[in-house]
Amino acid sequence: MTVMNSTLSGTADSFTQSLPRTQPLARAPHAGRDLAVSLRGVEKRFGERTVLDRLDFSIERGGFVSIVGRSGCGKSTLLRLIAGLDQPTGGVLQRHAPATASELQVRIMFQDARLLPWKSVLDNVMIGLPRSQRDEARATLAEVGLAEREKDWPSRLSGGQRQRVALARALVHRPDLLLLDEPLGALDALTRIEMQGLIERLWREHKFTALLVTHDVQEAVSLGDRIVLIDAGRITLDTAVPLQRPRTRTSPGFAELEEQVLSRVLQRG
Repeated sequence: MTVMNSTLSGTADSFTQSLPRTQPLARAPHAGRDLAVSLRGVEKRFGERTVLDRLDFSIERGGFVSIVGRSGCGKSTLLRLIAGLDQPTGGVLQRHAPATASELQVRIMFQDARLLPWKSVLDNVMIGLPRSQRDEARATLAEVGLAEREKDWPSRLSGGQRQRVALARALVHRPDLLLLDEPLGALDALTRIEMQGLIERLWREHKFTALLVTHDVQEAVSLGDRIVLIDAGRITLDTAVPLQRPRTRTSPGFAELEEQVLSRVLQRG
């Protein structure tokens, strides 16, 4: 096995129009593309069980990729490999630093906000930062709409507010790549829509690369500029999202693309 990567920094503290028909596996070769992450022939096995099977996959810098699939298909395993929280059994995984840096800065946001209950909102955002960056942490809290809650305890926050703190904790490090592992899965429908809009706005403003894992095809279409379907450890669909932003379900082509992707998710074999 050969695994080449730049150093993953801070994983311990990252608790942070007409529509064309969908075509599978239409990605261009790596040559000439500015990639943040690339995988070639990557496998992941747990004992005799193969979770990822000779996967070829890449993420262009600045893109927003949504990964969908049934439970147990391997999508969260893929995210953990990219995060550096687990290692491939075989193949090559590379994290490509931007031209102005020596390493790719990566942060991850989970479904559970993982806030420390004995720390204030601001101090949770400050985890892993020196006190000299307190103003940056306050500014990031303001970006997610929680400037007035910096002294509160996590127990006083709603689920959506806790996820906003988790998002601020990730973004205060100004990551090159933000990994989103079902971060909105436990939220109510209205809060989920609000959080989708917030994540999209901050992605456009900060220009980081984003990789979202979700069971929700509608969410994948709303946020991604590319949707990847994983089934039984292999990529069975890889398609661009040719819809203007911002998007709603009433946007031209939205429902059609959602139905196309959902029908593929529901296929067997």
